[in-house]
Amino acid sequence: MVDNPHNANSLPHHVAVIMDGNGRWARQRGEDRVYGHAHGVESVRAIVREAGELGVEYLTLYAFSTENWSRPQAEINALMELLVDSLAGEVQELVKKGVRLRSTGAIDSLPESCREALKDVEDQTAGCTGITLILALSYSGRWELTEAVRSIVRSGTPAEDIDEQTLRDHMNLPDVPDPELLIRTSGEQRLSNFLLWQLAYSELHFTSVMWPDFREDHFRAAIHEFRGRERRFGRTGEQLTQNADDASNH
Repeated sequence: MVDNPHNANSLPHHVAVIMDGNGRWARQRGEDRVYGHAHGVESVRAIVREAGELGVEYLTLYAFSTENWSRPQAEINALMELLVDSLAGEVQELVKKGVRLRSTGAIDSLPESCREALKDVEDQTAGCTGITLILALSYSGRWELTEAVRSIVRSGTPAEDIDEQTLRDHMNLPDVPDPELLIRTSGEQRLSNFLLWQLAYSELHFTSVMWPDFREDHFRAAIHEFRGRERRFGRTGEQLTQNADDASNH
């Protein structure tokens, strides 16, 4: 295909994913929700691998929200155990593939076993130079914004000196670029309190495919759709055309 000339970043540097539908997928099969989460791990493997091979630099997965703490305790316990087992089981493969693991969210609220497993994998993959995989754990966009404001207040920054860059500098991962593309599975079409600041100008891709069934071809379809879109950032089509013409003349 021919890339859209108005899309300067034809391949997104950063893709964020809301991995939705695990519970419904499991119920359709007469199983409990944890069964769906367990099968969703294979989708994570497939998408991390595909994103890395395509050249995506950052992949952020919404793994556990602050709202998820309200779920039944048995499900939470099973999810935390699944997280620990998955991290321990994947670390060697991540290192082999050059995948660096990072995390965002209220990590201190996770059980100690999860924090230790997460830190261990982050430490072991810190030197990897391929794709960066970011797990959003005990995360919400409103929580992150609230924490950023608190951090600014504690720093003593005068109100008149606060601008967008100030807020960005106090977010969880200020060195990570905003996602150009958000993918949400299972047919739901909302942000669910995910990366509210960072997704301001992201392209949104919604698919009815539930997360445990989401594979490489679905990910490539989302990338294909992204590459055909015109990203305006509030500008008119005429302005984009003029900017493209000016760039080609230099």
